[in-house]
Amino acid sequence: MRGEPSCPKCGGRVRAPGLFSDAWQCDAHGVVHPVQPVIPPSVEALDVVVHRTRVPVWMPWPLPVGWLFTGVASAGDDRSGGRAAAVACTGPGPLGGMGELILVAEELGVGLGARYAGVDGPDPGPYLDVEKPADAKVLAAGRPTPLWHVSRTPDDRAVFAGEALGMWLWAVLWPEQSGLLMYDELVLTDLRDAGAEAELVPCGALSPRLMETP
Repeated sequence: MRGEPSCPKCGGRVRAPGLFSDAWQCDAHGVVHPVQPVIPPSVEALDVVVHRTRVPVWMPWPLPVGWLFTGVASAGDDRSGGRAAAVACTGPGPLGGMGELILVAEELGVGLGARYAGVDGPDPGPYLDVEKPADAKVLAAGRPTPLWHVSRTPDDRAVFAGEALGMWLWAVLWPEQSGLLMYDELVLTDLRDAGAEAELVPCGALSPRLMETP
């Protein structure tokens, strides 16, 4: 588990602001919004991200039967606020075995969703064919939200992306067959609006997917 901020695009080390720059810097990607160290999933961990963030913190709510919250990550610092939020959930896959889902909300150019998707980032636009009908739809904060299949991703996952509340919304699922979950019209809640209900979220073990690097 990392104990220091990292680059949202590659997971590499970042340099803190200093005398010559007021921004976090990655040697490979320049100025970035740093991903804060990931801590074990808990209601308290969610609360920290929810109160820092400037973007939605999406979670399927209610969770699918047997699914658990398995971690949260955010990009940004205390000065700029959270510019991306990633929530991991784990549970029974639709075709058996275990499935994993990471939902990412982020501002343009952050690149955290592309990292989990396994594509060159930072944004999903080049990988979406929005001229075609949407491949899946979710209800995000009460709004019907179309999502398109993201092309050129690794074979071990299914990736969908679209826009919700003015931010990119990514859904990354492992294994690839777990993408069937997205055809069930998931209901996504922005945990910033969940209030006391957030204390009812069932927690599991930390998903190692949150700390994967390309």
